[in-house]
Amino acid sequence: MNAVRPTVVVIAGSEATGVAGIAVDLRVIAALGAHGAPVITANTAQQTEGGARNPVAPAVLDSQLSAAAQLAPAVVKTGLLADAAQVERVANFCAQTGALLVCDPVLQSSSGMTLAADEVPAALRATLLPRAALVTPNLAEAEALTGIAIHTATDVERAARALRELGAGAVFIKGGHGDGDYSSDYLHSGDQSFWLHSPRLPTVHARGTGCALAAAAASALALGYGIADAVVIAKAAINQGLRQGYACGGREGPVRVDRFPDAAEDLPALTPTADYREPRPFPGCNAPPLGLYPIVDRADWLRRLLPEGVRTIQLRVKDLQGDVLRAEVRAAIALARAHGARLFINDHWRLAVEESAYGVHLGQEDLRDADIEALRGAGLRLGISTHCHWEAARAHALRPSYVACGPIYETTAKAMPWIPHGLDGLRYWRRLFSGYPLVAIGGIDTARAPGVVATGVDGVAMISGITQHADPEGTARSLVASIDGR
Repeated sequence: MNAVRPTVVVIAGSEATGVAGIAVDLRVIAALGAHGAPVITANTAQQTEGGARNPVAPAVLDSQLSAAAQLAPAVVKTGLLADAAQVERVANFCAQTGALLVCDPVLQSSSGMTLAADEVPAALRATLLPRAALVTPNLAEAEALTGIAIHTATDVERAARALRELGAGAVFIKGGHGDGDYSSDYLHSGDQSFWLHSPRLPTVHARGTGCALAAAAASALALGYGIADAVVIAKAAINQGLRQGYACGGREGPVRVDRFPDAAEDLPALTPTADYREPRPFPGCNAPPLGLYPIVDRADWLRRLLPEGVRTIQLRVKDLQGDVLRAEVRAAIALARAHGARLFINDHWRLAVEESAYGVHLGQEDLRDADIEALRGAGLRLGISTHCHWEAARAHALRPSYVACGPIYETTAKAMPWIPHGLDGLRYWRRLFSGYPLVAIGGIDTARAPGVVATGVDGVAMISGITQHADPEGTARSLVASIDGR
């Protein structure tokens, strides 16, 4: 049985050489696993001297929209809308279909050719932006839509807020045309605001980047990802496309996105502020490989499990405080040192620094308050939990010692809103995190452990699969033998 792909209706201009516009959109949408339905607003020739822009007749646009509506699109992605009348028609189409709208407010080509009529920015502000789930202007387009001159990161953030005040659900201002060693983009939504950074890549084949990014974000939304994940996926897709760009006809060519982004080198770094320089990595922790990684709530578990060959373990205490908690952490550290094991303290990073622990494990919610540079300065190892793309980009920005990925299966250890990754998903994360030791966590037991190990992860975290087993020591001994013997 063939799979059903969600539909992204692309309402944009056609560029004669295929290096921008709807041709790029369709290639990207197909590469990411959605179906693109093209609705052409204008035929353009952007490479010839002087160029040409030929909007389609209203009846032609209406007939295309009528046909596209039959596909029940999940997302509508707009590019070039030639005049105010086209903006109005597209707004009505979005209302009719109920699809999410990704608005890429194309006003001119990357070569500087004017594509949209002077009336279009006002029409977008009044009619289309209030319907948009996501708006993806570049710096010049953000200036044109807001009237804010953008010279600094603060200006970018102001412009994003101004666009969102017009009714847009989220705004992603692209910094590809900016200066500096990093290409930095800014997301502002009702739930989150953050910056994404990637090193600028030395390529001349960068036509169609704006189209490709918006198309990738639209595809991710159609596939069920949220806004924050969608923009991280889109940024990674553009990095892939820039690496793989190609010349055509002896001219500067387009980006080439040919698959859902899964390469470590394409993952951007996510930070809360615009300031970013790649930090010194945390110390390594994977020699020998992490292996079986029990997570326990008392130091006494170390006394029971470490003699069975466990060499990596986490102390996760949620019900103790003060001196009692310190005594528990201190006892666990002493046991780990006596057995030559790697002990990570969950959450309580200050105690871990004060007691000179081997390492700390932090969840995403813990990163807000932790002094990451204090941990780095103290020489501790750092592990970070991730569940989705934006969390992966956030972890990557800190260059941790390892990354934990989950849940792999349904778990009762803690409430989680994420759909389990399964083994196919885990293989994907193994590729994306190829630069880090990867720990799998969530719903893993003795029956599932061999399949998890076969994906190539470095560590297999288990909680109830060991601590609630009738024979925890025997289970640990057996798992150590099977995981280390891979």
